[in-house]
Amino acid sequence: MTTPPSVLLRRRWLDALLPEVVFDGWSEAAADAAAAKAGLTGGEQALAAPRGVIDLLEGFFDEAGERAKAALGAQDMTGLRVPEKVKRGVLAWLAELEPHREAVRRAASRGFLPWGAGPALQRSWKVADMVWTAAGDTSEDYNRYSKRGLLASVLPGIVLHWADNPSPEDLDAFINRRLAHASGAGRMAGRFVKPFLDRMPPKHS
Repeated sequence: MTTPPSVLLRRRWLDALLPEVVFDGWSEAAADAAAAKAGLTGGEQALAAPRGVIDLLEGFFDEAGERAKAALGAQDMTGLRVPEKVKRGVLAWLAELEPHREAVRRAASRGFLPWGAGPALQRSWKVADMVWTAAGDTSEDYNRYSKRGLLASVLPGIVLHWADNPSPEDLDAFINRRLAHASGAGRMAGRFVKPFLDRMPPKHS
């Protein structure tokens, strides 16, 4: 499949930007300096990232998600329980972010700002969807959204813990606790929400 020119230009821009992010964060100044370094014209910048830094951030995380998806597709997860599949998905995603840990720290700090909260939530949902899909979940009902929503809710905490460079054992235990907490919250929500949904009249086409 042919890669669109916009994606190629964004990749070129990101290659120049990521070293700058370590010092200047995901800022417009860093993006402008990286664009000049990459030799991108104004038109090429508009094509690669019309919204500037927000699109560059999206591209950075989207590419990590695609690489994690490919890595998971190459793994044999036959016989694994669902929680272990989900944990593998989270770890695969973190492994793809590993070379740019400081850039992720900077992105996390930006995500907590009021104007960054919406995009940060969307990124968490995308990752949660990738992880659950790789784990084999094909549900289309309430469970689909509850599973992804609960995982998305614990991903920021997992990322912040990972960003502090814990030992593999500590990270593994932390992820286990967060996923167990999300699973428990999901079961509790299901006891209240599912009966309500079951009583709703069916949709008519």
